[in-house]
Amino acid sequence: MLEFAEVQHTDRKTLFVEVVLPLAIAKNYTYRVPYEMNNAVAVGKRVVVQFGKSKLYTAIISSIGTLAPEKYEAKYIIEILDDRPIVTDGQLQFWKWVSEYYMCYAGEVMNAALPSALKLASETRIILNKNFEFDRSALHDKEFLIVEALNIQPELTVSDIIKLLGQKTVMPILKLLFEKNIIHISEEVSERYKPRSRTFITLNPIYHDQENLKELFEILEKRAPKQADAVLAYIKLSRHQKSISKNELIEESGAGAASIKSLTEKEIFITEEKNISRLYYDEEDANNSFELSEQQQDILSHIRNEFIEKDVVLLHGVTASGKTQIYIRLIEEMINSGRQVLYLLPEIALTTHIIERLRMYFGVNIGVYHSRFNDNERVEVWQKVLNNEYKVVLGARSSVFLPFNNLGLVIVDEEHETSYKQFDPAPRYNARDAAIFLANIHKAKVLLGSATPSFESYYNARIHKYGLAELTERYGGVKLPEIEVVSIVEETKRKTMQSHFTSVLMGEIKQALLNKEQVILFQNRRGYAPVLMCKICAYTPKCINCDVSLTYHKSSGKLHCHYCGYKEECPQICPACGSTHLEYKGFGTEKVEDELALLLPDARIARMDLDTTRSRNSLQNILNDLEEKKIDILVGTQMVAKGLDFSDVTVIGIINADSLLKFPDYRANERSFQMLAQVSGRAGRRDKQGKVLIQTYDPGHRVIKQVIENDYKDLYFTEMEERKSFKYPPFYRIINLDVKHKDPDIVNNQAIWLASELRKHFGDKVIGPEFPLISRIRNYYIKTIMLKFEKDSISINKAKAIVRDVITQFQTTKLSKGSIVQPDVDPY
Repeated sequence: MLEFAEVQHTDRKTLFVEVVLPLAIAKNYTYRVPYEMNNAVAVGKRVVVQFGKSKLYTAIISSIGTLAPEKYEAKYIIEILDDRPIVTDGQLQFWKWVSEYYMCYAGEVMNAALPSALKLASETRIILNKNFEFDRSALHDKEFLIVEALNIQPELTVSDIIKLLGQKTVMPILKLLFEKNIIHISEEVSERYKPRSRTFITLNPIYHDQENLKELFEILEKRAPKQADAVLAYIKLSRHQKSISKNELIEESGAGAASIKSLTEKEIFITEEKNISRLYYDEEDANNSFELSEQQQDILSHIRNEFIEKDVVLLHGVTASGKTQIYIRLIEEMINSGRQVLYLLPEIALTTHIIERLRMYFGVNIGVYHSRFNDNERVEVWQKVLNNEYKVVLGARSSVFLPFNNLGLVIVDEEHETSYKQFDPAPRYNARDAAIFLANIHKAKVLLGSATPSFESYYNARIHKYGLAELTERYGGVKLPEIEVVSIVEETKRKTMQSHFTSVLMGEIKQALLNKEQVILFQNRRGYAPVLMCKICAYTPKCINCDVSLTYHKSSGKLHCHYCGYKEECPQICPACGSTHLEYKGFGTEKVEDELALLLPDARIARMDLDTTRSRNSLQNILNDLEEKKIDILVGTQMVAKGLDFSDVTVIGIINADSLLKFPDYRANERSFQMLAQVSGRAGRRDKQGKVLIQTYDPGHRVIKQVIENDYKDLYFTEMEERKSFKYPPFYRIINLDVKHKDPDIVNNQAIWLASELRKHFGDKVIGPEFPLISRIRNYYIKTIMLKFEKDSISINKAKAIVRDVITQFQTTKLSKGSIVQPDVDPY
């Protein structure tokens, strides 16, 4: 905290506010409040302030007092933007915890927490919302000037607008334009996620009368027999199902879209566009009458009992065991008690069936919050959560920062997922762990759900820190998939390999296609080939900015760096020795798709990885096509392991399990088991038992055997012994310090200095510095120092304080020039 000296005034009270600025600065800054604004200031409101020579920022008031800073003269705040606080006291407490626990600055947490439209700064770029029609005559003079300027120059910074209007107080004007949806923030305009919509048909109620219907048929049969067929097909379908889609009606009747259009224009049919689930769910789930199985009911009662004693409960349930139905029952109970629910998901776009399913039960009371929404929409969700209009919020990791005021339950689905961890930029937080602290602030309960829990969560459940509930059966008595391991070595010897596919896998794929069933193939590497190599001199093209080889992508015909985005043309001649003998080593999803098309020319093959899901609605289109059986084989990276639930997927092929198992990381076995078990869980989720084929060079590997037997506990106990011996979590806490510099010699000296200073305090708890697996990214060389603290030995807060002091001491030396030091708490 800053040291303050009291300012005395005989006639009136002078107030000072401490604010959080959206900057990576170590301390909050203090500003003076103009007397006329005294009654308007409040903790949690946004204010416009000047920081530095001339830059304006939107800041959040964190405290109010009458003490002025001793070391500098406080500037006046320029403007108060809000009528009431938009950040709650609980949020400020949460931000403080995140910044302290993850060793970052409060301003970095603010940047992660607030939608960009709520934190305008001088350099924020503004553009017009081209998709919105508005009445220009209704604009005020200054609003009109801004809009006209944006018509001439498509993008303006806030600084440009200040110059344009000739005044500093432009933020309130921009705020109004945001609220009217007239402007956007440039960097925040991303493709909006759109739920899948479908046209549904209903018969005009006047034809429910049999006489009117008979008369209609007589007219249509004479004048428009195709339209008569469509009405007849509608009546037939309506006997067995409540909702009839336009596509179903066209297929059933044989009538074309033109006939349906004519019937709609005649008002015989009424059409309605509805957002529907992209993924499969049973029709019985579409109302609130689904029945829990006996085991589900027992588990639900057990969770309720555990919540009496424990704040956190781990639900360990096999894939397709019906965890979502248990979540729904708990959400119902929480809503009935008048409290809010946060439902965290690792990947929103792949779990749209959860969104739609929950909306069927809870209607408009459910909000969705994630990065695919544009900034104005995120602000709208923020305001609705603040006003308690949303009882349930479904979101990715950033939704832990929403302004809940009555949170009662947090559900963390697939809690083992690495997607919950933010790696860059700061704060490098884990949303699962942050959600537990958030729940603690609100006196709420937390339910962690997974078929393959993280070892930390399972360990906490076993030592009774968390409650534990276990679902061991799939819902509806469906059997777990049959898993078969195929040796690539043996098939290579027998010369039965076809490209990267064993004869067993090819046989199963062909049989599935004959049965009109679908196949998912998993290869955890995108691109065509990870390495291009000269046969003569072994030259390999490398990224000019990073210490990695370039990956060949056939779609672009270029070599790509997956770390910084650098691209270059694929050489035809070796630049080192002049040889023309260049060959591709290894394979990614692109190559799997390509070679499969040659082996199975009649199959409809699609690919789902980062490259094919970048453009507008591309991911949704792939999922639509898979659901509508327009795809026979889907090739994908780990994206296919998350949330896909299709009734006709019966065969899963894991092309090369060794790429997961051989990764140099202490978590490799845990992650491999999770990935293989989750991918396997996509097979046979309905009435058919699925089949999983794992191709590997090492069929006897312990983890593969544990996957086949679905023996999570054996994996857990084996790995725990090793972790205890080698001092890894959950028995030890880890803090990594990444030291970065553009010169490898300087970064080496800097890292050695830091490590030696840390050893003075922590001794052999300091490991390194060492170059990480990728030692240069974006032209910065990296050295990593690892600190390991036994959980019960030293106070972790005391250890962090020492680490902060050492970093600060380092940053005051000449040696630190040009360096970046990034602490990462719980890095894995």
